[in-house]
Amino acid sequence: MSTTERLGDLLRELAPQVLGVLLRRYGGFEECEDAVQEALLAAVTQWPADGVPDRPRSWLVTVASRRLIDQVRSEQARRRREVTAAVRDVPVPGDEKPGDQDDTLALLFLCCHPALTPASQVALTLRAVGGLTTAEVARAFLVPEATMAPRISRAKQRIKTAGASFEMPPAQERAERLDAVLQVLYLIFNEGYTASSGPDLHRGELTTEAIRLTRMVHRSLPDDGEVAGLLALMLLTDARRAARTSPDGALVPMSEQDRSRWDAAMIEEGAALVTDAMSSSPLGPYQLQAAIAALHVQASRAEDTDWEQIRILYGILGRIAPNPMVTLNHAIALAMTRGPRTGLELLESLDGDPRVARHHRLYAVRAHLQELAGEHAAARENYRLAARLTTSLPEQRYLWGRAGRLDARTGEEHTSHE
Repeated sequence: MSTTERLGDLLRELAPQVLGVLLRRYGGFEECEDAVQEALLAAVTQWPADGVPDRPRSWLVTVASRRLIDQVRSEQARRRREVTAAVRDVPVPGDEKPGDQDDTLALLFLCCHPALTPASQVALTLRAVGGLTTAEVARAFLVPEATMAPRISRAKQRIKTAGASFEMPPAQERAERLDAVLQVLYLIFNEGYTASSGPDLHRGELTTEAIRLTRMVHRSLPDDGEVAGLLALMLLTDARRAARTSPDGALVPMSEQDRSRWDAAMIEEGAALVTDAMSSSPLGPYQLQAAIAALHVQASRAEDTDWEQIRILYGILGRIAPNPMVTLNHAIALAMTRGPRTGLELLESLDGDPRVARHHRLYAVRAHLQELAGEHAAARENYRLAARLTTSLPEQRYLWGRAGRLDARTGEEHTSHE
């Protein structure tokens, strides 16, 4: 890893900690976040030449605090009166108090405030906790920076309007808010692992960031089974990333992947995490998904996959956390254990569900099961429909390719019947 990459990793790790310190001392999300960004810019400029300070977090807190005070002094008298007491003393390097702990978890709770939409929660989390610039967040959403900047600013304003304070929510709200935090991290990971649109199948910077942030939550809540389950799910899934595309960027389905390219260390860590979580915590949906992922990646060959156990786990998952994507995957497991017609029958339950009625994955799964059932003409049409519905170019190419192969097969079958 280069010096620049190491510096970037360090600053990304320290950014939410520094923001947490400022928020607890001074309040004002937007002002504090702007000050932290200026401090990070100063570090990027000075540290390569001067060297990383002995206490880099203290250095950043000091610089950010001074930037914040400069902002306060330049504002109107009304604003100055609101914060004068908070910024009376400028901290000096090494002046952090013993109570200046890592506030990353509290910051995540703040960014996932219920006043925000899920999309705003994701954007603000990437900006404030992930340390991404507004331009980087905009690239993650495939929108112009000029579009993303007001969106993030509005999210901060909504938090302020809602009267949210920088502290852990009361015990009765904590579980619900933690669910929102985990959902945001899950969304970030999924968008990185299979990009919803664009030329690339995955965006490694998003999966890496989701895993890093989930590790932070796990360190703060080591006994929470669902936090461990989510981290395990990410590791077990991302372990396959290198084998998911061919050299030309084409999608490679799991059954055809070179399993020697899977990351054995990530698989081992993820499997240990989910095994421990399921043996010591109440069962939850992330643990179940991680257990399913472990069964997939621990099979040495595709034909060795324990589909019966996967079918059972999807049945449990469908009862405790029903949603259309669980049903789609359950249908595949049923097809592999009870035959493709059984899986197709389950898919019929989704035909009237508006959440997936025009989602390409419903038609792709139906096409796959129809192909297994020998219904090649119907499968070809559903592959084509799925290809037209997705905005991911690698998925489009894969689905059109499946339809093309069935075109050839259907032609051969027609000739043989003449």
